[in-house]
Amino acid sequence: MAMGQLWTIPANHRKGNIMAKEKWFNWGRKKGTEPEDIEVNQTALNNEDEEFISAEPEQITTEKAETGFFGKLKDGLKKTRESIANRIDQVLVSFGKIDEELFEELEEILITADMGMETSLKIIAELREKVKIEKIADPKGVRQAIKDIIAAKLTDDDTSLKLTTKPSVIVIIGVNGVGKTTSIGKIANYLKSQGKKVTVAAADTFRAAAIDQLEIWTKRAGADLVKHSEGSDPSAVVFDAVNHCKSKGADVLICDTAGRLHTKKNLMEELKKIFRIIRRELPEADIETLLVLDATTGQNAVSQAKTFSEVSELSGLILTKLDGTAKGGIIVSIKSELSIPVKFIGVGEQMEDLQPFNPSEFANALFGTE
Repeated sequence: MAMGQLWTIPANHRKGNIMAKEKWFNWGRKKGTEPEDIEVNQTALNNEDEEFISAEPEQITTEKAETGFFGKLKDGLKKTRESIANRIDQVLVSFGKIDEELFEELEEILITADMGMETSLKIIAELREKVKIEKIADPKGVRQAIKDIIAAKLTDDDTSLKLTTKPSVIVIIGVNGVGKTTSIGKIANYLKSQGKKVTVAAADTFRAAAIDQLEIWTKRAGADLVKHSEGSDPSAVVFDAVNHCKSKGADVLICDTAGRLHTKKNLMEELKKIFRIIRRELPEADIETLLVLDATTGQNAVSQAKTFSEVSELSGLILTKLDGTAKGGIIVSIKSELSIPVKFIGVGEQMEDLQPFNPSEFANALFGTE
């Protein structure tokens, strides 16, 4: 099998092209689009990228977060908090006693916050039982009870990544437009901050401009990229990336994949082939299969998770764009209905704004407490 084209960093570069490219990149974000959704003139992009991608890693920096991630999480969940916690508070203030009407009001709040019918019914059933057992008489005590129930639903799984082998592999899957490319760049940056050597395989060879966008994000993260030309066999890219990891001593290989749910059969066969290559070449490697979901799509994200779980055995989820939606309750719905742990959440566009999921911090930020 022919070796892939490895991305290298030439010694010569011009800062002007870097600044121009960053300006284009930031313009797309100000327009409210993820880089994965930006339509570009392919000819112009190719002409510019040759010199943009040649920049040395140290010359591209990311902004440091002005506040800790909990502060960003709290700010990012503002819309969801208004949809759930603030509405719960308003209802509890208006009720002088705990009765069936109160439970029905709370149930409606959870359903409309995209926790889903099934999950909302379970939470209220558990709330009724908790109120009875703990003899909660004051409606204000219900708030803490709901928070405890939601937190408990999120904390019974290990949300950490299992990356004990060298190399370990992370396979990223998800439909186009959910923030797959940006998530790969941010995870690469997170792993690099831990001192790990990261290689990315550009195995989404189907979507136009996918490879170019991935180059930008891996460059920003300071990770290596293994790529072939558009339309190439994705498994061949992964094969070459595995060999690159072996020769360069990489700690983690992150594999991008195509997201074509409308051709589920082809997608299934493609993913199976990729996993065969990984298991054949790295039989002892830890493999994390992470599904990227856009929180703004609400219950549609649950449907996507169900479909992809039929295609591949998922080890975790990445939930993006929580800062742009009031539907953050979808985390609880997905976890309750599918028992798939959330491993990363995104609450912004900066590199540091995708972080490992901490259930207790999420519950605290959701209810506005430290």
